[in-house]
Amino acid sequence: MVDIVLVNTSHPGNIGSAARAMKTMGLSKLVLAYPESPVDGQSYALAAGAGEILDNARVASTLSEALEDSTVIIGASARRRTYERTLLEPQEAGALIVASALEGRKVSLMFGCERTGLTNEELEVCHYHVTIPANPEYSSLNLAMAVQVLTYEIRQAYLKYLGMDPMKEEIVHTSEKYLDKEQPASGDEIIGFHQHLEEVLLLTGFLHENNRGSIMRKIKRIFSRPYLTRDDVNILRGILSSVTRTVGKTNE
Repeated sequence: MVDIVLVNTSHPGNIGSAARAMKTMGLSKLVLAYPESPVDGQSYALAAGAGEILDNARVASTLSEALEDSTVIIGASARRRTYERTLLEPQEAGALIVASALEGRKVSLMFGCERTGLTNEELEVCHYHVTIPANPEYSSLNLAMAVQVLTYEIRQAYLKYLGMDPMKEEIVHTSEKYLDKEQPASGDEIIGFHQHLEEVLLLTGFLHENNRGSIMRKIKRIFSRPYLTRDDVNILRGILSSVTRTVGKTNE
């Protein structure tokens, strides 16, 4: 199953246009995460025959609710502000999404609000990030355009998988490269873990108000990476040291 997740969408017409883009590529699962405006008549007008997608769209009040049970989360971002090893090209993203769905995993492809895109906090929940390589001198795609481009790549990957043996091998390779065979944590479980960890680290004194935001961003990235860096290990060792000190104080 593939969910197209629109986060904090400000214009109801864009929701309808995105639904139209989805239907043309054979996708039907739409999730609206805390939209600013509800689906309305303009949404249906711009959906142009894809009204059933709007009828069945799931509205979530939190990101955790929107990503419930999703075990592969990909965020679409126009800005290359994330770690290179989590970045995917659109074609790679399409192949990964198809590989994941064929394995029975629930995938969420997230798009941010029209004005600013996905926030850092929203991107931190994603396992991977995809950027559309548009003209650097004019890279402005509206929401429906971005949905159309990336759902097209999903469609192409699936059609090639159905009709071409080499593509089947590519999908298998994608699965082996990106997907862990262990039962993955879902999006809402990851968000819950982040919140729990932050509470504990505040209690131990590892986090305080001056460093809370910046350090938690780094910690969240650690748990979304396929391997650890030296800086990651230093942060984790610092966490363990803070826990050790706190436990020692309680035992005195």
